[in-house]
Amino acid sequence: MTAPPISTGITPADVPGGSDGPPLLGLTNISKGFPGVQALQDVSFDLRAGEVHALVGENGSGKSTLTKIAAGQYQADSGEIFVDGQRMHFRGPSESIRAGISAIAQEIPLVSQLSIAENVLLGRIPRRRGVVDWPAVNAHARDVLDQLDAGDLDPRREVGTLPLDQQQVVSIARALSVNSRIIIFDEPTSSLTEDEVEALFRVIRNLRARGVGIVFISHRLKEIYSVADRVTVLRDGQVIGTLPIEQAPEATLTKMMVGRELGDYFHKREVPRGDTVFEARGVVPRGYENGVDFTLHAGEIVGLAGLVGAGRSDLLSTLFGLHGRVRGEVLVDGRPVHIKGPRNAIASGLALVPEDRKRAGLVLNRSVKENLMLAANARIFPHFMVAGRAERATAHQYVTQLSIRTSDIETPVQQLSGGNQQKVVIGRWLVQRPRIWLLDEPTRGIDVGAKVEIFRLMGDLAASGTAILMSSSELIDLLGICDRLLVMFRGQIVAELSRAESTEERVVYYATGQSLA
Repeated sequence: MTAPPISTGITPADVPGGSDGPPLLGLTNISKGFPGVQALQDVSFDLRAGEVHALVGENGSGKSTLTKIAAGQYQADSGEIFVDGQRMHFRGPSESIRAGISAIAQEIPLVSQLSIAENVLLGRIPRRRGVVDWPAVNAHARDVLDQLDAGDLDPRREVGTLPLDQQQVVSIARALSVNSRIIIFDEPTSSLTEDEVEALFRVIRNLRARGVGIVFISHRLKEIYSVADRVTVLRDGQVIGTLPIEQAPEATLTKMMVGRELGDYFHKREVPRGDTVFEARGVVPRGYENGVDFTLHAGEIVGLAGLVGAGRSDLLSTLFGLHGRVRGEVLVDGRPVHIKGPRNAIASGLALVPEDRKRAGLVLNRSVKENLMLAANARIFPHFMVAGRAERATAHQYVTQLSIRTSDIETPVQQLSGGNQQKVVIGRWLVQRPRIWLLDEPTRGIDVGAKVEIFRLMGDLAASGTAILMSSSELIDLLGICDRLLVMFRGQIVAELSRAESTEERVVYYATGQSLA
């Protein structure tokens, strides 16, 4: 059994720009409300065969709600759905899939105990005389993975042993194997490397050439310009406008998304550098052999730059004690501290905002209030007694302070947008009042407006005398917000650059190991 070509019944000759005839997908006057929130209000959106139509907007603007309605995961309160001009009513995802629609979410659940091939063909595993045809299963998965240029993945490998970025590739392969005519990509690149992103874009371009319609959601505007033909902007559940991509410069899109001029995007504040509050001497990041040395000062934001695999996340998780006793010496305010685990790190004044907030930073099925109070200690609740009134008051305080968009503090945090979830993670640590913050990809998967708010908060923390060590794969963010950069290569710090010395070219030079050649 070989993977069939991803066929639509439409040839490029049938799609002269995709503008003739009814849209492949039409969403007309869609409205959807949740308790306390009107997610969508009279939203209309169309997708032509053979085009990539980008959908952008801040977190909470309604993008995911709209695409979930198209995918049959939600039912609209009002409005109509059309596929090829035919009115549809999806009572569930299976009906949407039968109509030729596949949705690739930012995080599609995989069965970690099964192989890559079994996950790709989940629910459609071929059998011969009642027995699973394993050669056919693996061959089919191999062909689909080849379409993604993921030739180094063994279809027989257990998914649970894969890193996060490769698990996302498997999720994409599963959706592509269904032969859909309409594919919705909802933040599909959030955990992919640059090479994997480009491989995905090649697949998207090939699908477009075959007449497939693509809805593409991404917070990274540069990705929109790489693949999109048109772009629609949502804000507060309403359509602000739809433009051909060549008529949508970044400044225009940004203003449409946030409703204002951003001005100074990073809001970088000049804060006098204080005393040394943290020092690492010969600290060995997990998975590496050599130690690193660096210092952090009060009022300073220090960035960790480097390519994928440089060891940035490994260094942060090591410093926080996630892998047991820290190898090397750590000093806080000039005094040695012994970090054997997260409890020691917290007691020493450290906080970690992890890269994967959903897996490591939040309890998704618990409320906003409960997540905010996870780090609360005896400073707020003496004698380990949780006072309900004080707990609610504290939660309300941080919801207001951080502008967390939620209908209620009892709302499960999994119902919040990515940017608001990140604010909850940060708010949880604000309750604890740490002096040293370790931020791992703090703006990953959040929109430009939420980024501005996170950067403003970082500036406030620095102004209060906090020291911040921030890792990010977005070099422009590091250049915009940091006072110093530490550039890593294969677990080592190979350069330390002041703000004045930090340029994109210089950082890339050190990050690629050229200084060690």
